[in-house]
Amino acid sequence: MMRSVIKRFLFPVLATAMLCMMPFLATAPLFAEEILVFAGAAGKPPTEEAAKAFEKKTGAKVNVTFGGSGFVLSQMTLAKKGDIYFPGSSDYMELAKQKNLVFPETERFVVYLVPAINVQKSNPKGIKTLRDLTRPGIRVAIANPDGVCVGLFAVEIVEKNLSPDEKKAFRNNIANYTESCEKTATAVSLKTVDAVIGWRVFQYWDPARIETIPLKKEEIIRIGYIPIAISKFTSNRALAQKFIDFVLSEEGRTIFKKYNYFMTSEEAFAWIGVKKPIGGEYRVPGEWLKK
Repeated sequence: MMRSVIKRFLFPVLATAMLCMMPFLATAPLFAEEILVFAGAAGKPPTEEAAKAFEKKTGAKVNVTFGGSGFVLSQMTLAKKGDIYFPGSSDYMELAKQKNLVFPETERFVVYLVPAINVQKSNPKGIKTLRDLTRPGIRVAIANPDGVCVGLFAVEIVEKNLSPDEKKAFRNNIANYTESCEKTATAVSLKTVDAVIGWRVFQYWDPARIETIPLKKEEIIRIGYIPIAISKFTSNRALAQKFIDFVLSEEGRTIFKKYNYFMTSEEAFAWIGVKKPIGGEYRVPGEWLKK
């Protein structure tokens, strides 16, 4: 008897509710389009802004995992997922191509980077040259060269410009290895070190607390660039390509330009005062991996 009453009154209520919901179910997508980007922190501020602008423009979600370029490449590889690889330099994109982790034909150059010395605002330690980083008592940080692009550049610059005694003094001044470009810049902002070998653009991430000291033109071995490519693990290649096209569009380039990145190699060369090799790879000597 009770079951009969429940059926008589409950079923019509449920049926009416389902009919009311059908227009909404028919128009609302079951799954929103989204992509996952593994990105080096060398481009973090403009990449975050570009991702938000793309979301607003397309309605698609852009999930970004930032970190050292080598570290996020390992994450992408282990997870076997991700639609775009967006490292901070050519070194790790070359590695990704060698390991068949990206579609090489989709690679594009976004902006260019020049290595420099970054110090606290007003330069309280009076650091003017690379060799000043070997002075007793100077606290230095570099990014971990085992997984962070700017750390590779730092080691290459030290190895090719300083004498064995100067290299030893420099290494003695290293307070720590940082885990990403972002944390390298933050070490200066928070005054945990006196100087880092970073990117010239770090100054524009935090102009109130970071100042850039240019390296001598002969001390700069090569300039970097930030490349982007579609991952072999992509589940939405069309949307991934759409995001790359947006980053390279006038709207996307304007975002990167706002943060004072070099948009062309010619701009980078003009700042240095001479042409330099672009991109490439560098193998870090083993002793630098033991810090």
